[in-house]
Amino acid sequence: MMLNSDTMELDLPPTHSETESGFSDCGGGAGPDGAGPGGPGAGQTRGLEPGETGRKDLQHLSREERRRRRRATAKYRTAHATRERIRVEAFNLAFAELRKLLPTLPPDKKLSKIEILRLAICYISYLNHVLDV
Repeated sequence: MMLNSDTMELDLPPTHSETESGFSDCGGGAGPDGAGPGGPGAGQTRGLEPGETGRKDLQHLSREERRRRRRATAKYRTAHATRERIRVEAFNLAFAELRKLLPTLPPDKKLSKIEILRLAICYISYLNHVLDV
């Protein structure tokens, strides 16, 4: 540490985030919260649990890497699994309703989803033909 006589500031070596952002000594860089130096939250540090990453740690990561880390949390995975389960249930319900509308022999014959779609296409085509005649 050296005292710079011109600006009366401490001449500190740049931190990791300063060297990558290019705002090491200009004083104009805004932080991730939109506040400049000395703005809200300046100088405040939060106690982190072991294994917890702080906002400073995530600044140097790319957008894709931050997204990847956020998606790796148990809370996110649980919420995503719940949404996916609801989506699949709605999808299966729609296929079941479509299946009820299609004539097959025997009527309770189990059909795959692709068979249901193909049969629906054929049935719609048949109904169009009947209307045209």
